Parts: sequence; C-alpha cells; structure tokens
Amino acid sequence: MSSAVDGAEHSLQSLMMDSAQPQEGSLRPPAPAPTEYRDVRDVFSAANGAQSPSSPSASFSTPQKFRRAVRSGQFAGPTNGCCPGYMQCNLVVLEEGPAAYDFLLFCQRNKKACPLIEVCDVGSPSADAVAAGSDLRTDIPKYCIYRNGRLQAEVEDARPYWPERSVAFLIGCSFSYDGALLEAGIPLRSVEQGRNVPMYRTNIPCRPAGSLKGNVVVSMKPIKATDVAKEVEITSKYPQAHGGPLCVGCPDAIGIRDVNDPDWGESVDILPDEVPIFHACGITPQAVLMESGVPFAITHSPGHMFITDLPSDTTI
Repeated sequence: MSSAVDGAEHSLQSLMMDSAQPQEGSLRPPAPAPTEYRDVRDVFSAANGAQSPSSPSASFSTPQKFRRAVRSGQFAGPTNGCCPGYMQCNLVVLEEGPAAYDFLLFCQRNKKACPLIEVCDVGSPSADAVAAGSDLRTDIPKYCIYRNGRLQAEVEDARPYWPERSVAFLIGCSFSYDGALLEAGIPLRSVEQGRNVPMYRTNIPCRPAGSLKGNVVVSMKPIKATDVAKEVEITSKYPQAHGGPLCVGCPDAIGIRDVNDPDWGESVDILPDEVPIFHACGITPQAVLMESGVPFAITHSPGHMFITDLPSDTTI
C-alpha cells in the first residue's frame, strides 16, 4: 500500500490549482432540504435520542460485511466497539484548491491529532488502498456537511453533496486500539453503556497551516487507576491512532470545565476507582474547519467512522 505521504506528494500540485471559493455547479444539489444547525452540538442533542438501526457489536465479522451493512442502511450508529482489531478512520473531504492544500499541511504539522492514513486521488471516492471496493460516500454511518464554517446537516448518504473535484483525507482514530484494550482486560465504558464516546474542546493550540487554525479536541475513556500504566503502554504503540494520552486526570489542565458535559458525543460514567484519560481526537479537523470558515467540507459524524481492511497495528 502506498503511504499517505506518497499520496500527498502526488496531489500537491493539483491541490494548489483552484481558488478557495467553491465552483458554481461543482456540487450536485441535495435531494431533501437539509436542516441547518447553529452548532455541531445541535445535531447530537437530536441524534442522541434516536435509536440506531442496529447496535455496535461483533455481529459484523469483517470490515467488508460492516461496510455493506452501512451502505444498505442496516447500520447507522457509532462505530466504537465495531470490528475490533481493524483500523478505523476519520474522514475529511474538501474541494480541490488552497483549502485542501492547507489541510494537508495542517495534518503534517499536527500528527498527534491528525495522523494521515490515506489521501485519495482528486475526484475519487474510493479508498481501495485501505479498503477494497469501498465507497467513502456511502460506507460511513453518518456524515456532517459544512458550509462556510457552519454545520448545515447530518446525513447518512453523502453522494448528493460530494464535490466533483473532491480531495478525501482519512485520518487515524483511537477506536483502532479498542480491541487491544479489551484483550488486555480494560473495558470500554462507552460500549458497555451503548453510548457514543465523549469528546471535548481543549485549550491546547494546534500549529496553524495557511488559513487553518484552532485547538485540539480530545476523547475520554474512564480507566481504573491501577490500569493507567497499562493503557498508556498499549495506546502508545498506535501512533497512527493518536498514540498515548495527552492528559491523565485533571481535565481543568487542558481547559475542560465539566467532564460530564462533552462538546460532542455523550457523557459516560466515571467510577470512584477510575481516572479520565484524554486522547487526541480526529474531531480536531471539524473544530478547526468551523473556526476557520472553510467554504465547504464533508466529514464523518463524530463517533461514526470508516472501517478499513487494515489490521489496527498496521504501520503507515
């Protein structure tokens, strides 16, 4: 498999050709009139009350079967706990031009929050290098559509919105090492409680790139105090999935005022013998795209990932 850097170099010249403004007629008009949201949290206040067509479980024995279930509408829930042992990815899709180039540079400068797994060819919705026969427009349970830095809609099919001159980026996700944690006897509270993972804005600045700037977003796992060293040891072996934690306990240290009030996802129980562990999160790009007012973007909906055919410990 060609590396993300090789794919990035292959695309550099074409990414710089177009203007930052979306081209008239470059997007097919969406079939239904989308709901406009003031903030990404508006989506989840509605979505968290909705029931998924099925629950995340080991019922999907392979990533291929999982993607087929998503594509056919049989599954639309968060992917934490799904297909353990396989690499999961965040998605960002931009139109060819300066914004895409800036984002590529942003990922290279902020590898902890945005570890690049793959950059697709211009105009291609296929990620065959990491998932044979895949279609990034349909194989993710939910997508977010952004215009001018505002979240416009959450959809289960991105085909009506996909740009003709798209540049799709796949970024590593901490769900990739869920299987390793479970094998080590470390439970996943979000899976146990059937909830999306909690995610938070922090006061940790990213390194800017061109027009893009913002702070790191983190996800949280409650871990028994006696298992913290084991969790750090395991997760540090997965730099392609954000690696080890940014913060152990003390959420105030990274600007989180209330750990029970996440900016994305859902709160989970933290037991008396547990410590909140915070890892860099692939929602960082969405927060950055909103703050930077990018004209148009498609991303995965927080917690709803693209599952690849790659083993989770694959070195990129």
